[in-house]
Amino acid sequence: MILSFHPCYDGDVNILCAGRAPGDADLAAIRGAEAVVLPQGCRPALYRMARDHCAHVFPNYDARFRYPGKTGQARLFAKMGVPHPRTWVFENVAHFTRSRARLDAAGFPLVFKLDWGGEGETVMLLRNSADLTQALARAAAHERSGQSGFVVQAFVPHAGRTLRVAVVGQTQVAYWRVQEDRSIFGTSLSNGARIDGASDPDRRDRAVALARRFCQRVQIDLAGLDLLFDMSPNAKDEPQPLMLEINYFFGRQGLGGSDRFYDLLRTEIDHWLAARELAVCRPATTGGETP
Repeated sequence: MILSFHPCYDGDVNILCAGRAPGDADLAAIRGAEAVVLPQGCRPALYRMARDHCAHVFPNYDARFRYPGKTGQARLFAKMGVPHPRTWVFENVAHFTRSRARLDAAGFPLVFKLDWGGEGETVMLLRNSADLTQALARAAAHERSGQSGFVVQAFVPHAGRTLRVAVVGQTQVAYWRVQEDRSIFGTSLSNGARIDGASDPDRRDRAVALARRFCQRVQIDLAGLDLLFDMSPNAKDEPQPLMLEINYFFGRQGLGGSDRFYDLLRTEIDHWLAARELAVCRPATTGGETP
């Protein structure tokens, strides 16, 4: 029996757990399932329940919950030896104050990222000490509401382009996000960037290869990975891809929209089940008689 908690994937048994904690009925269904399909927005309690009581769970969110937020991702990149911009991790503003000497030698510009948030909403370019003071004040305000942690990264000149590699099962779809307006920091689509799926195929392929190796090692099968290339004008060698972030919630525009994303997701879940010699028991379809 295939159990699905995903509203867009039909299993043999389908349960919605959105907006509530999983209970005894959910646990009983999971224990009786050969495989469990979870929603992209799965909460830790449901994920842990599925992982503890079923042998096959999609997606694999072990890395998401073991290395949460941007601070966790920075630690994961360092642990796995993945090329990424130089990064300093801080648990809170007090930690930064105690450790500031580590950062002062780096100089500006820098990139400041709160531990949470997507589409660049909690990312700031630090051009000088005044920007840093403002960023720390924002972090302190969030700490008072119960959210803490941030990273500071060395700024990598990327010529207004970052690469998104969307990983859905065994499929990777890569496209550039290009910011034409250089007065705007950030290449998210919400900041006016455009999608380019054709330029620099060699660099795109190298980034996809890095993302694929990383996901195989860490067992990530549903995420949007952001990478960039150091495009410093004085660079002598061909730049190599650098890992920026893992987005477990990611936009679908670069994949052709939500309908195409869900078509791909359903296909990849079917392939994932088939690799484990499992399948949903769907009624066979029959065509009409041939005249």
